Amino acid sequence: MKSSNIGGQAVLEGIMMKNKDRYAVAVRKHDQEIEVDVQEYKSIVPWKAVSKIPFIRGIFSFVDSLVLGMKTLMYSASFFEDEEVDAKELTEEEAEKEEKKERILMNLTVAFSVVLAIGIFMVLPYFLSNLVRSYVASHWVLTIVEGVIRVGIFLAYIALISRMKDIQRTFMYHGAEHKCINCIEHGLELNVENVRKSSRQHKRCGTSFLFFVMIVSIIFSFFITAESQVLRVLLRIAMLPLIAGVSYEIIRLAGNSDHCLVNFLSKPGLLIQNMTTKEPDDSMIEVAIRAVEAVFDWRAYENETFGTQYGEDAEQRKHAEQQENTDAADPKEDEV
Repeated sequence: MKSSNIGGQAVLEGIMMKNKDRYAVAVRKHDQEIEVDVQEYKSIVPWKAVSKIPFIRGIFSFVDSLVLGMKTLMYSASFFEDEEVDAKELTEEEAEKEEKKERILMNLTVAFSVVLAIGIFMVLPYFLSNLVRSYVASHWVLTIVEGVIRVGIFLAYIALISRMKDIQRTFMYHGAEHKCINCIEHGLELNVENVRKSSRQHKRCGTSFLFFVMIVSIIFSFFITAESQVLRVLLRIAMLPLIAGVSYEIIRLAGNSDHCLVNFLSKPGLLIQNMTTKEPDDSMIEVAIRAVEAVFDWRAYENETFGTQYGEDAEQRKHAEQQENTDAADPKEDEV
């Protein structure tokens, strides 16, 4: 298996797929038509060289994922807003103001989400673990308790939101996204039937990334021995970029290797994906396929990786082979 390096995420009634600097959002609208929007994504880092530096690239890749994820989610939501459509077209100036307003709202939402996540998954577990400090003197044991609480909160959060009807459909689209990528990366032709029988688990999933963030944060916390409680909290927050960078390298390695050790370390993240992905229906798979084909030439990838060829050329070769077999089975007599 060779990584295709494409990735994506589920959005509202659709899927976003990204390949290098291009991304496509495919959304199933109310009229059941599939709307596909293809755009170029400009990274928050203007220097390409940064994206090649190990551990550093993961930090910016994580932020890029948050920004792009929020942007595409807002785009998909725009198809299902209950607001009345104003028949009057916006002027160029009004359109610019609306775009600026949306950009500010998106940035604030991303910032708020990051702060909330840090509070819930990093700071709260630390203070909860302090409740047993009077019973446990060992710094190592307290760190493990904090880590267990952190993972527990993470799993409880996923279990809680998975009960929401809209989230359940989003998890189904998440499954369709994984199935499409697995279908391609295992040398199968990208169609509904092959995607349906592909796995909905993938080692490069964001769920696995977050799980590794939890585990790496536990390991790093062992080395925080400051006496001040405030300083211990601040150090945990300050190390987040490094934790994200290390976790990114692990998930990157996992996506490009089938080594038994790598597969073993990936198992917990894959198990958690049973909660964040659900089996999609065929209409969702169709949306995922449209998103993939808008930004990724899967036929060229499979030809290069597996030597398999699909499309018109493959059909012509198949027809020629069938003709040769027919001629061989029924040879003509030589003319006198």
